[in-house]
Amino acid sequence: MGLMDFFRRKPVETRAVQPGYTAALMAAREAWIAGGSGLAELTSAVQASVSLWESGLSLADVTGTDLLDRRSMAICARALALRGECLFLIRDRLIPATDWALSTRYGQPRAYRLGLPEIGGGRSETVLAPEVLHFRIGCDAVTPWAGSAPLARAKLSASLLDEITMALRDVFRDAPIGSQIIPVPEGSAEDMDLMRRSFRGNRGASLVIEGTAQATAAGMNPNIGQSPDQLSPQLDKTLADKLLTEAKGEIYNVFGILPGLTNPATTGPLVREAQRHLAQLVLQPIVNLMAEEATEKLGAPVAIDVVRPMQAYDHGGKARALSAMLQAMAQAKEAGLDPATVKDALQFIDWAD
Repeated sequence: MGLMDFFRRKPVETRAVQPGYTAALMAAREAWIAGGSGLAELTSAVQASVSLWESGLSLADVTGTDLLDRRSMAICARALALRGECLFLIRDRLIPATDWALSTRYGQPRAYRLGLPEIGGGRSETVLAPEVLHFRIGCDAVTPWAGSAPLARAKLSASLLDEITMALRDVFRDAPIGSQIIPVPEGSAEDMDLMRRSFRGNRGASLVIEGTAQATAAGMNPNIGQSPDQLSPQLDKTLADKLLTEAKGEIYNVFGILPGLTNPATTGPLVREAQRHLAQLVLQPIVNLMAEEATEKLGAPVAIDVVRPMQAYDHGGKARALSAMLQAMAQAKEAGLDPATVKDALQFIDWAD
């Protein structure tokens, strides 16, 4: 190769593009919108359930740290409901991670490679396990470092709701609802064709004009018993409304919400029971796991309470319990019982705190 050939060679073009940015962005977008299972997340039943989780955790009383503010709790609730896990990088504030990879030792995370969100494109950072808060639910013994979303643990129910909702959407989008076939006296071919074209495509109008010459040729009177024929699909025979209600009820149960909460005939007592069920048996155990993780990583005792802010208790029952407790304490004092005996008795009936 001569000297002139060397100068005529085209230079190699290099571009400063962050490797994997498009894939990371698409994965993060899919994870936050579609969720962990990819089914039924865009239905109102799922989003209403996720909103209840989000509202409940954002109302929670957090003591022991200022990092878990209401914004972080709301982000965490939505991530746990749709993905089953949520990860924050601990700095002067909590920074949510869009995606992550980790290494483990004895099933416990040791180090993370985090994808952090930025408006100009995400960036990666490698940190040790004590530098992150990794909240997760639905863990199993095979992968204790990973959580699973509620819908990912009930894919058949999610698929059922997805199929019914999409089927109903397609029917109301494509079916000729309200359209009719109208019998009219036969005219010329040009007139009939022109009349059919004038009605075609008008949703809810007459789509087809049927001539009566054939009926006349068959010896029938075309003016007797002629009425418009409906083209609307008979959805009542498919039990679509009942199946949709049952599918939504299964999804509500997956998220820990009593299906009766969305019943039009629901009364106040059932609303309160559904509220208590969601707060006490679903959200409070989740925030207890979060409090344990925060206590371990932040180095200070952290407590999170969902029940009190959601008012998920019976006011009348609390008042009666307080009255009975005061009466019992007064009787114990009159009987001369020592404080240790009274404390043991209160602990026995779960009044120690």
